[in-house]
Amino acid sequence: MASHCYILVNFLALISVLNLCSASRLLTTPLDDPQDQLLRYHNGALLHGRIAVNLIWYGNFKPSQRAIVADFITSLSASQPTQPSVAAWWKTIEKYYHLAGSKTPSSLSLYLGKQLIDNTYSLGKSLSGKQIVQLASRGDQKNAINVVLTAADVAVDGFCVNRCGTHGSKSALVKGKNYKFAYIWVGNSESQCPGYCAWPFHQPIYGPQSPPLIAPNNDVGLDGVVMNLGGLLAGTATNPFGNGFYQGPSDAPLEAASACPGVYAKGAYPGYAGDLLVDPSSGASYNAHGANGRKYLLPAIYDPSTSKCSTLV
Repeated sequence: MASHCYILVNFLALISVLNLCSASRLLTTPLDDPQDQLLRYHNGALLHGRIAVNLIWYGNFKPSQRAIVADFITSLSASQPTQPSVAAWWKTIEKYYHLAGSKTPSSLSLYLGKQLIDNTYSLGKSLSGKQIVQLASRGDQKNAINVVLTAADVAVDGFCVNRCGTHGSKSALVKGKNYKFAYIWVGNSESQCPGYCAWPFHQPIYGPQSPPLIAPNNDVGLDGVVMNLGGLLAGTATNPFGNGFYQGPSDAPLEAASACPGVYAKGAYPGYAGDLLVDPSSGASYNAHGANGRKYLLPAIYDPSTSKCSTLV
């Protein structure tokens, strides 16, 4: 089993990290050779083909909360007449497939798969990493990303301490053949650490203090979940099995979204997410339009073709 953390870096750390990464600063010299990129390609497989994103809801979530995430997954491949869109944000991932060249197929299509609900807390309200994998294994074990979402009253090892979620992979035997499926876990931080995992919709725990922004779906916890899930999906697509695109140690890699911490729009700096769009009726801040009239805030993705952190706005 491989597992990688997605850490919403605290803002003291951001001061030094953003010396390397901003919405307008080159992270390395643009080159066609993937070995010369900031995120080095380690010659492993990337996810390809039609991949189901299965949502495994652990604990109590309202139907309206589940709809926020389900609509986000649908938005990844749905054409939106209003730009900037979630689908446009996701297209940056395609550039990694071009860099990998003939070593991996160049198409990936994500779609909303099954939704499994465990509102009885069958494994309790304090989960280990192994139990997260156990929950993820309830989903399809072939051609799938199984996403475990834990409710606000569920504690998970490392949650709010050094991570807001993780992604990894697990081997499975399907009809006598060995396969690997990818999994993601994200926690609802609303009552445990919104200043760590749901910034900028809550005041940060560390660093420069500024008023929180209004969440576009009027749910600080779930809008934070979408931000972290988006980053983890980018890491899962480009480094699903620990030997794709990343920099640093394989058990704590810098990946497509985590290479651009705290950046959501142009003009971002420590304590400021960037020059975001604002809904005139609700005052909510966002940078992407999604399915069913949704608006979302999504993290910058490192663009290997420009060697910059790419933002929609």
